[in-house]
Amino acid sequence: MPFFIETSLLMKRLSILTSHTGPRSAAGLVLAAVLAGGLAPAAAQTQPPKKRTGQIEEAEIEIVKERVNLLPEATRNYEKIKLPAPPKVERKVAYTFPDFRLPANRLAPSVKVLTIRAEEPTPLTGNLVKLGIGNYGTFYGRGYFHSTRNTDHAYGLDIKHISSIQGPVDGKNSRMSENSAHLMGELYRGTGAFGATLDFGRERYNFYGYEKAANASPVTTPESADIKQIFSRFAVKAYAHNRDPEQVLTYDAGIGYRYWADNFAASENDVRLNAKVGYALSESSRITVAADASFISDKDQAAPTTGNPNPASLTRTRTFVQATPAYEFLKNNIAVTVGATLGYSSDTTTNVSKTSAYPAIRLGYTIEPEKFMVYAGLGGAIQRVTRYDLSTENPWLNRGLNVADTHRGPTIYAGFTSTPARGLEFNARATFARDRNLYFYLNNPIDPTRFDLVYDRQGTTVLNLHGELLYNAAEKFRIGTRMDYNTYTLKNLPAPFHRPEFQGSVFGTYNVFDKLMLGVEGYFYSASYGISYRPAATPSAVRTADFYRATDPVIDLNLRADYRITPKISIFVMGNNLVNRQYQRFYGYPVKGINVLGGATYTF
Repeated sequence: MPFFIETSLLMKRLSILTSHTGPRSAAGLVLAAVLAGGLAPAAAQTQPPKKRTGQIEEAEIEIVKERVNLLPEATRNYEKIKLPAPPKVERKVAYTFPDFRLPANRLAPSVKVLTIRAEEPTPLTGNLVKLGIGNYGTFYGRGYFHSTRNTDHAYGLDIKHISSIQGPVDGKNSRMSENSAHLMGELYRGTGAFGATLDFGRERYNFYGYEKAANASPVTTPESADIKQIFSRFAVKAYAHNRDPEQVLTYDAGIGYRYWADNFAASENDVRLNAKVGYALSESSRITVAADASFISDKDQAAPTTGNPNPASLTRTRTFVQATPAYEFLKNNIAVTVGATLGYSSDTTTNVSKTSAYPAIRLGYTIEPEKFMVYAGLGGAIQRVTRYDLSTENPWLNRGLNVADTHRGPTIYAGFTSTPARGLEFNARATFARDRNLYFYLNNPIDPTRFDLVYDRQGTTVLNLHGELLYNAAEKFRIGTRMDYNTYTLKNLPAPFHRPEFQGSVFGTYNVFDKLMLGVEGYFYSASYGISYRPAATPSAVRTADFYRATDPVIDLNLRADYRITPKISIFVMGNNLVNRQYQRFYGYPVKGINVLGGATYTF
């Protein structure tokens, strides 16, 4: 009976303690009670029996909880084992090739093409110096001094130099040099950015496309100083923009000035304005107005002739203004733009009207978001043409050029953009346009080493098929291609002089263990047409056209390798025109054969 009484008292005490503790503590107490209950009989058997007095003595049992033993939680089978995240490491700067190929081969396409989306920007080290030397007496240098990326401001200076004291024809008579400096600065305030740029440039070329006799010796060997051409450039621009799509009002505006002059009497002063403003009417609709203006003061001098050895200077002004108001609607998978492009150009090269009005209609439909989108549209615009831009495309221009803006329109276009897999992009587009004042390059009949601008007075019908393919596997491997096929329907000109029908390029880079970067570029241009003249009776006489000559197709292969010795020092080697074809992008001007350039890069 004492055992049962003590147990009863124990359970009573446990119930009192449980009411003042949590479930977890209560469980511990119950366990203690069970152990106590189990040990009590054993104690009763080992201890000698007490003398019975016939009265139960009052007793109190006190259990003191000194510690709690917690068992570890069991692993649940349906939970994934969580591995610790890898430590963050500093991302290394990936190699880039902004100056992959030497500019001496002059392979800039005559028709502008779309630009494939750039790679993700990489952290900048801020400063870079490159020096190199190669055959043909080639010297190369570049200085890149920029601030690192931040959210408050950016500034930088980029200086470039490339020169060759020898060339493909008569050594120094085909020498060249190009120098440029670009200074920029930007401030970021909220969603707005305010900046300015300053550009300087100086280029030197020679008119080395003179005649050769049958025995490959020059008919007359001119002095290098007598056939040189020098271009001087200066440009300044200030701008502000806010393109945050969440803003009700977006803007992008700029004002600038460009100056250009050559070694003769030609010069060009150009004041330029541009602006684009957008105002959101709702979450799905917006009105926009884009406008451009250019005011040029042009000075030139005609080439001397037998009857006029000292021609007078020619001065004129050229005005260009264009605006495109439009309504944009975007909802679900449909994007619609409806507007009109109104323009004015004071040029009177042909009988084209000075004013123009073209529709600006575009319809886009997203078949699969971020995967496949098709679009089509109807448009047209005036394209500003300047000596500043023409001389970067063809440096062997003649005096007395009749520069005129191109009227493109009406234009019908359709295409699609696709990203079928990660890192893979494919774009295609077809354009059918009616161009007026579309310029072509033709050798001058008095001095065939220089090129005039010629136009088809009845206009030119242009069909362009364009395609791009790009595969980018992170930062290890990148390959892509661009292709353009153009057909020109002419009324007065016999051929689309120096505008090839097909232009294609392929490019790729491969990063080997972040130590070695390999790169390749290849070009293929179909043959284009120049004109061959019979020998002149006198040096300044007008020559008789012999026949229209097709230039050889352009096949150009370039390779490059960069090897990083230390995080700050690397060496590089470039090989250009490795197939060793002295093709002529412009008739009479063969390019260099194989040319190799090697040097070192220091970043800090």
